[in-house]
Amino acid sequence: MSGIASRGQLRMSFVRWAVVTVPLVVLLGFLSGRSVPVGSDSAWYTALVKPSVTPPGWVFPVAWTTLYILMGLALAMILHARGARGRPVAIGLFVVQLALNLVWTPVFFGAHQVGLALIVIVAMLAATIATAFAFGRIRPLAAWLLVPYMVWISFAGVLTWRIGQLNPNAATLAPGHTTTQILN
Repeated sequence: MSGIASRGQLRMSFVRWAVVTVPLVVLLGFLSGRSVPVGSDSAWYTALVKPSVTPPGWVFPVAWTTLYILMGLALAMILHARGARGRPVAIGLFVVQLALNLVWTPVFFGAHQVGLALIVIVAMLAATIATAFAFGRIRPLAAWLLVPYMVWISFAGVLTWRIGQLNPNAATLAPGHTTTQILN
């Protein structure tokens, strides 16, 4: 053996990280999505005039689940790269962009603040781009795994912007809903 650990041992180390990070990121995304009524469960959202490019409702949970899995795998690659230069910064940037991601749903669907949600999504995209660059210096594949996410949040940003344009009084369309959907 020429190294400290065999290829199999290194692979298992990555798998152990992925077994933690993928379910964790998916769970956090799920909890954010269930914290307030979303999609057709939201009287406010159904009352909005939506852009013609808005995908059907079933697309969102499929897309987000896929994206959260890719994000969890990317994070596992970085966590697995112990001793890599820039690793703490990369992980910190990931946490920032994920926090922005998790806050977007309650801001948009719960508080009905389309303008603030647009600011959050622009900050999320900027933080994700920074994360991808930081990941790319450590593990290029980890950065590439974030590309579909960046494309999707760019599209979500355009949808949010258009919803704001089409619904200038969006916050007053329907009364707020104060209960959580987590246990429903």
